Amino acid sequence: MGKRTPLFPEHERLGARIVPFGGWDMPLHYGSQIEEHHAVRNRAGIFDVSHMRPVDVSGGRAEPFLRRLLANDVAKLKAPGKALYSCMLNMDGGVVDDLIVYFRGPARYRIVVNAGTADKDIAWMQAQSKGFDVSIQRRDDLAMIAIQGPEARRLAIPLLPGDLQGAARDLKPFFAADDERWLVGRTGYTGEDGLEVMLPAQDAPSFWRNLVSVDIQPCGLGARDTLRLEAGMNLYGQDMDETIGPLESGLGWTVAWEPADRDFIGRAALVTMRDNPRRRDFLGLLLTGRGVLRSHQSVLQGGRPVGEVTSGGFSPSLDRSIAFARVEQGLGDSCEVEIRGKPVSARVVKPPFVRQGKPCIQI
Repeated sequence: MGKRTPLFPEHERLGARIVPFGGWDMPLHYGSQIEEHHAVRNRAGIFDVSHMRPVDVSGGRAEPFLRRLLANDVAKLKAPGKALYSCMLNMDGGVVDDLIVYFRGPARYRIVVNAGTADKDIAWMQAQSKGFDVSIQRRDDLAMIAIQGPEARRLAIPLLPGDLQGAARDLKPFFAADDERWLVGRTGYTGEDGLEVMLPAQDAPSFWRNLVSVDIQPCGLGARDTLRLEAGMNLYGQDMDETIGPLESGLGWTVAWEPADRDFIGRAALVTMRDNPRRRDFLGLLLTGRGVLRSHQSVLQGGRPVGEVTSGGFSPSLDRSIAFARVEQGLGDSCEVEIRGKPVSARVVKPPFVRQGKPCIQI
């Protein structure tokens, strides 16, 4: 039996199919993964993401510590509530984890790390904090619920604590409102508008039930994966890991190269990779033949392996199979993917595939 979030009894009550994920027992779906996917694209869905781990970083040298720790630059965060997506790298430029960091005020930040990597992430942070005056606090007392979809904010904001409702209505994308107990961010992992709410664990079940009561669809890991794939969003452990850096994972945009004297962990290795003419490309594939794209399938050109699929699956929004792939440079506009021992034709595209309910590529 894996670890369970404070919402596990709610998942059982709703008849969820429970599966292991990152050491946790989590809902895969509540009956139909496809219906849950379309609910988020067309109206609103909720996800229990309490297995992810908020970590509070504070202290007199919190900013210089995070500027050293992360490939993106927290010095960009000037207004309280502003959020930033970044990779946390090792010395070789591989990705220890990808995360979101929220600026809560002078010398106060909240980082949200992935479920399966939380223990190693916090150990890494603590090891790198030597010489900095910082406190690193793991927030196991918090739950986290994502409400996503075009109607998500309209439906969910009236259910927030009264003192947060006005601030939540005024939030710009990638900003958060914070009353010290609840943090409400206009962020997500689906390609739709919505909120991610961090709240005391004891408050989570009643908030979840209130969301369900206004006809927001509970959604599981299955829909979360198809939604993030359509939205062009990476999954740690599949699209990047400690051996693969952001420049070969489509995440070069998250690396803040300026100012040049900011010596973040992994910078030297990334400079070497940036200048490597054999650096691999990270791109999207749309299957034009029959089959389903899956992780680790070989990408072929002229019958020769040139890379592999990192994430793949069926896109409910496009009614086609789509994928991310890491391949040699110069692949061109088309390729083949080896599926069950046979080459199947695919088109090379630029993610995202779907955003805000609309296709971003031609079918």
